[in-house]
Amino acid sequence: MFLFHFLFTSIFLKKRIMKNSLLIFIFFILGILCGIFTLLPVKIIPTSFVTYVVYALIFFVGIGAGANVKVWRAVRRMHFKIVLVPLAVISGTLMGVGLTSFLLSDIALNQALAVGAGFGYYSLSSVIISQMDGDFLGIIALISNLMREIITILLAPVLVRFFGKIAPIAAGGAASMDTTLAVITRASGSEYAVISIFSGMVLTLLVPILVPLFLGK
Repeated sequence: MFLFHFLFTSIFLKKRIMKNSLLIFIFFILGILCGIFTLLPVKIIPTSFVTYVVYALIFFVGIGAGANVKVWRAVRRMHFKIVLVPLAVISGTLMGVGLTSFLLSDIALNQALAVGAGFGYYSLSSVIISQMDGDFLGIIALISNLMREIITILLAPVLVRFFGKIAPIAAGGAASMDTTLAVITRASGSEYAVISIFSGMVLTLLVPILVPLFLGK
């Protein structure tokens, strides 16, 4: 009976989270189709409006981080140890995308690092990158960071089995504080929830700092 309940809730959680990710992907595809067949004017959204959206996203990220009492309590209790998790995610992600950039002739090292610095926060990073470097790199940032979230949702138990209980947190990146949190805690255990939230919060706060830094603007 317990096994049935565990499987049912796991499938339900994954379906609910996957639904949100798939909706985002569907709207992205619809946007591409509208652009290809010129169903809407290309300049339908003023550049200044997109900039204001970025500012609003960063503002609400700050509110969410400041209001999360559990995270600040965990920092005081665990001191420096808890910081090692987001540091490992940052170094691993940037090393991975840095090495990958040498295999891609159309993407420079700094561009690959900017995409990687999205850390799974596709909505914010893709908008910033599109504004600073163009739609081509912005689309790559959206797809790659969205795939990071989807892979975490689908493979969290596999990651725990082969790489340890911190692995889903690292894979989720910035999303480990919200959309992938339920899947991570179910696969790794509830005791890893605070670590997951803290890591996701740190990575989320770094996105609007590191992405422009790597793009050199």
